[in-house]
Amino acid sequence: MSKPSFSPRSLRSAAQGFTLIELMIVVIVVGILAAVAYPNYSEHVRKSRRAAAKAEMVEYAQRAERHHTLNNSYASFTFSETNSTKINSPREGGATMYAVTIVPTATAYTITAVPQGNQAKDKCGTLTLNQAGVKTPANSGSLTCW
Repeated sequence: MSKPSFSPRSLRSAAQGFTLIELMIVVIVVGILAAVAYPNYSEHVRKSRRAAAKAEMVEYAQRAERHHTLNNSYASFTFSETNSTKINSPREGGATMYAVTIVPTATAYTITAVPQGNQAKDKCGTLTLNQAGVKTPANSGSLTCW
């Protein structure tokens, strides 16, 4: 019976794996990608939350107009969910991203959405909408907010 021969050369070719240098290169590349991707992702999330708040503000404006049609005044308008002039956005689930308030008078109203928490980093800041349909961000330099 013959013994199998193991030469040092055949053992070296059988060993496989990553060197420390290769691993460090991969870690550096992943770190660079993460440093670029995360801020873009965060901005996209803030933008989508702003879009949801804007949609809710337009819905509240429609409700206020309906109230005005029925009562000939905006003065007694409140949000039906809270029975007050304040409500959080989003209404369902999750953390509050915007604190929404309406200031109704007999002939006018202004709906204001103030960003909360991480949403406060949004470039548009506070959003407003009034009875004439005028939409303004607090940051007047941001024309793309609405």
